[in-house]
Amino acid sequence: MSDASSTETGRRTGKNPGPRTGLRSRQKARLRHVPVTRRVAAWVAAVAHDPGTSLRFVIGFAVAHALLWTIILTALKSAQDVHMDVAEAYAWGQKFLLGYGKHPPLAGWIAGVWFRIFPVTDWATYALAMTVTGFGLVICWLIAVRVVDHRRAMFSVAMLALYPIFTFKGFKYNPDLLQLVTLPLFVLAYLNAFEKRSVRSGIWLGLAAALALMTKYWVLTMIGAAGLAALIHPDRMRFLRSPAPWVAFAACFAGMLPHLWWLKQADFLPLIYADDVYGGRTLGATLRLAWIYLAHNIGLLLIPVAFACIALAWKLQWWKSLRRRGLVREFIASAKRPWVRGPNPGVYLTQARNIWVIQIIVGLVPPLAAVVFGIYMKTDWGISLFFLVPLALVALPTLRVTQMALIRLLLMWLAFTLVMLLISPIIAAQTVRRDGEAGVPFAPKSEFALQLTEAWRARFNTRWAVVAGTTEVGEPLTFYSPDHPAPLTPREVWASGLTSLDAAKQSGFIGICDTKDLELHKCEAWMAENAPNAERVDLTSRRYFHGKAGPAVKWKIWIVGPARPDDEK
Repeated sequence: MSDASSTETGRRTGKNPGPRTGLRSRQKARLRHVPVTRRVAAWVAAVAHDPGTSLRFVIGFAVAHALLWTIILTALKSAQDVHMDVAEAYAWGQKFLLGYGKHPPLAGWIAGVWFRIFPVTDWATYALAMTVTGFGLVICWLIAVRVVDHRRAMFSVAMLALYPIFTFKGFKYNPDLLQLVTLPLFVLAYLNAFEKRSVRSGIWLGLAAALALMTKYWVLTMIGAAGLAALIHPDRMRFLRSPAPWVAFAACFAGMLPHLWWLKQADFLPLIYADDVYGGRTLGATLRLAWIYLAHNIGLLLIPVAFACIALAWKLQWWKSLRRRGLVREFIASAKRPWVRGPNPGVYLTQARNIWVIQIIVGLVPPLAAVVFGIYMKTDWGISLFFLVPLALVALPTLRVTQMALIRLLLMWLAFTLVMLLISPIIAAQTVRRDGEAGVPFAPKSEFALQLTEAWRARFNTRWAVVAGTTEVGEPLTFYSPDHPAPLTPREVWASGLTSLDAAKQSGFIGICDTKDLELHKCEAWMAENAPNAERVDLTSRRYFHGKAGPAVKWKIWIVGPARPDDEK
């Protein structure tokens, strides 16, 4: 056998690999010299872009975001009690009702389940809020992959993770924040129904709409926007001739039937609440409030958009180009860099049109309608309406999102989060020193709840069952008292239904009036009418944080003991 044939046989069998060319050894040497950071970045980009691994990556990212920001918010708010909305949701969750006076029941149900698993502590409320935002990030990614490729989808999720609604502004769990789960679920179901146009997709769409409506009636804005998007879309007739939209109507109505029955039994209290609190504003007031609403929410959106622009326009060794071109020319060149004309296979225009139309409608129509109908437009109502903006931007076909742009944006999220993790305790201490005497955020309601619980048990040796006071006072005491008394809100027609005045008189209650309340005289009049024989007590509470004293808050207390058998006769 010749040398050539033996060499060829050895190569096939693996016993003789043949002459060394040095190629493999050079590749290994080159890999050893690649920095670890670049290898990690390449791995992250590959995992986020691969359809087989991207979902697990997004879930891991959302879990990390939720855990880190739970820690940050716990430290950042350590000098404050939980927000009134959080305490109210906890109070609702003590009973699983079909409605809670102001709002539909879903927020209360979720809080009730959560606090049967987790302790009733401040950190658990921030964990609940961040769990909601984490779920929202994953659902927004599921929406995005129906509209753009996986790289762009992850880029839009990273933008959302830098959106203050998913960080600082997401600290309080309430129906507005919960819409960051229910509204993305509805949009996802709508895109699925628009694409498949089947009976099953219509059922899912109807149930998603019912779930959203069980959170807050405000979601009608998003449902209406999706309906208009379907009517405007070029493929509208294919969708309207299919069973999907009509099955969705039936499924939504069936899912809402129990709550609609409660709504009738309660004489439509949520609608009365909305009209009394937010209706009847003058044109000048509504114009000012609508402007504040738009400015506030646009300002919040500019933060993730600015981070995204930097990630997209960044250039290696930019200082050399800056010296060569000058500041203005380099800025213009950087702004043009991500934009390229031509077809873009990474954007699915059929679904992108739906996203653009929905976001434009929910961004502009609510403030315009508020001006027309004289509605008080709260800035927090925008919490749930702008989560599609990052996707709407990255779905622009002329925008090119590179692998390095995604890596840069994820690094910005990581750096920002770690910096906040380090400085959040410092911010909390500085805030107390600067604003500690300001009042409401630092009012010592947790300390006050313990004082009242001890006073009740010392007198009656029973559980404190009912607290009577305004929502701002009563619900935090429900949260912080170990007895978790049911809240009774005097003078509010839209009471939560957790207890009644007759039940309060039977079990006994503590009535509270805040001496700084502008309607103190009305509170005192109610107490004089409904607790004429109560024990009167004046209490003062104060909190200390890192040696700094908070505001001293004075309360007027009425203690009504449990009814005795002879009293019942």
